[in-house]
Amino acid sequence: MYRYLLRRLMTLALSLIVISILIFVVMRIIPGDPAQIILGTDADENSLAVLRDKLGLTGPIYVQYVRWVQGVLTGRLGESVRYREPISQLIVSRFAVTGPLAVMAMLFAVAAGIPAAVYSAYRKNKLGDYLLMMFSQVGLAVPAFWMGILLMLVFGVRLGWLPAGGFIPWSESFLGAVKSLLLPAVALGLICAASIARLGRSALLNVMAQDYIRTARSKGISERSVLYRHALRNALIPLGTVIGMQFASLLAGTIVIESVFYLPGLGRFAFMAIGMRDLPVVQDIVLFITALIVVTNFLVDVSYALLDPRIRLE
Repeated sequence: MYRYLLRRLMTLALSLIVISILIFVVMRIIPGDPAQIILGTDADENSLAVLRDKLGLTGPIYVQYVRWVQGVLTGRLGESVRYREPISQLIVSRFAVTGPLAVMAMLFAVAAGIPAAVYSAYRKNKLGDYLLMMFSQVGLAVPAFWMGILLMLVFGVRLGWLPAGGFIPWSESFLGAVKSLLLPAVALGLICAASIARLGRSALLNVMAQDYIRTARSKGISERSVLYRHALRNALIPLGTVIGMQFASLLAGTIVIESVFYLPGLGRFAFMAIGMRDLPVVQDIVLFITALIVVTNFLVDVSYALLDPRIRLE
């Protein structure tokens, strides 16, 4: 188990190094002078030199990279050009919206998707199976922003049960913040639940066709017990892969739903930073999001070893 974790940790560290290099190089090869873009063509040379130094664009490129990595490791990411605030504080404050939103959406997706997958596999080729697969297909086809608008109109505007947009800070009201995130979380979670239901059903049916499942049935174990005690646990590995991928996509893809519900999240903040040419903010946000995705994949790999002892011994 320790060797397995060590290998995965080494892979995680190497992935983060490669990602940081790629992000840094891409940001440096973008055509144009970032300082000139920010200050405009009428800026004098002294102002441009000061801004280039502030953006970390002075000195050899390897020195710039080392300086940036040191800032990332120490949490000193510099200051936003537009907001005149520390980038680290801006990212943390925005992630306080995006992180809980992604977690709530994933919890809803798992709570709805896994029972749907189990029921559909248990009722294979029956009416309930066909109905669930039909609804899951619709869920995969419907864009999250359209689902968000529909939920906003029904539960926010017409019924008035939940806020139709905006965000109440956690410091003001915990319950208010949860209510602000509930509709966008459901909109995102429904799409993920549809994917989990379909792929989970396939994984369960594949496991239920194995020899050890037939052996369990031959011993007189009930079909429900076979499904929950034997099939579901062995299907959790492919299900864990799907859940991990869906959660990673939620972390990176909340920009549209945050714009629909006017949430001050990380995705919307990154979009605004791109529009304002705040390149240090863009660079750090991209690294932060990709690092979260890589760490999520690492945790999924670790869960494999916990679910299947054979993986630890490979």
